[in-house]
Amino acid sequence: MHLTPERVAAEYEWVIERADTVVPIINDVRDDLGSIFETDVDPVTEDAYRGAVDAVFADGDLAVNVAAMVAILRELDVEGDYPGFIVDEIVGRELAATIAGTQPLRTLGEATFHYADLQVHGDESENAGVDDCEAALAAGFQERLPGWNWTERESPFGVR
Repeated sequence: MHLTPERVAAEYEWVIERADTVVPIINDVRDDLGSIFETDVDPVTEDAYRGAVDAVFADGDLAVNVAAMVAILRELDVEGDYPGFIVDEIVGRELAATIAGTQPLRTLGEATFHYADLQVHGDESENAGVDDCEAALAAGFQERLPGWNWTERESPFGVR
């Protein structure tokens, strides 16, 4: 794989165009996890998702890494799928974490990826890694975007 600014831009376009697929996954995950943790979590709009994608890809160093992982997952297919189960999980988890940001969101993105991945099943015509890519995008961006009560308050552990 050769990454160029043009390839990063093409992956950006693919991620932006997936809003109609990724945003419902984000909102389903937020609804489920909100119920589990007994909290209300704000839904995400397609515009908010696109704005977060813009922010990720505006940072060139972040963009090239996100684009590389998206490209790997989009192209990844393993005959019989199951033998490739580990590599798509590793790349998907890392993509979610990279998008989510710094700790603790990074680890939450990784954990949420596995939850989202259980909910997403790709089309038979798509490579096996595409559904992992969509789950990773949902997990990473749902952590990056506001809406969780605990992220909307000032931490009681900050030292001034």
